Amino acid sequence: MSLDNILQKNRAWAAAQVRADPEFFARQVAGQQPKLLWIGCSDSRVPAEQVVGAGPGEIFMHRNVANIVAYNDINIAAVIQYATRHLHIPDIVVCGHYGCGGVAAACERKAVQNYIRDWLNIAEGALRAVEGRLVQEGSIVPKEELLRLVIEENVRLQLRHLRDLSVLRECWEATPGVPRLHGWVYDIATGLIKILETDS
Repeated sequence: MSLDNILQKNRAWAAAQVRADPEFFARQVAGQQPKLLWIGCSDSRVPAEQVVGAGPGEIFMHRNVANIVAYNDINIAAVIQYATRHLHIPDIVVCGHYGCGGVAAACERKAVQNYIRDWLNIAEGALRAVEGRLVQEGSIVPKEELLRLVIEENVRLQLRHLRDLSVLRECWEATPGVPRLHGWVYDIATGLIKILETDS
């Protein structure tokens, strides 16, 4: 898809919105009131708003390769702080997806020195956890199933990272239990979301 084609589609989309709802853009200018912070993967096959049928202003978004929550990532800390302190968002979702290329690369453990490898080292804890569990169980699983298990475990790992962030611990000190954390996995093959963990 060319840039010209993208811009043509933008104009067509904007015109269609106005035809269907003349006040659509005026409502967007008035501000946002999202109820959910979505921390997801950058993969272009996982359009969060479409996946959950949400419109503009309904989901606050942070995306990166392999939906990672890094302790030293000022970007994600700033997103969480803005979401919780200024937008008062009550729920945070970490959403991974099956077929994640980032997690698959983390599973390969290649000795490549670059920024992608540095970033994906954070997800390797998920691989070690799954491998340890399989050894304890005496189980051997096909490579594709191993990847699905690691993708799920990576979501759980990033939830643990979230719980350790001072920005969230300060929120819970002020308002116990809020924001609530949720771990989901999106299945590209079916379009469905699987719930792995959820705070009550």
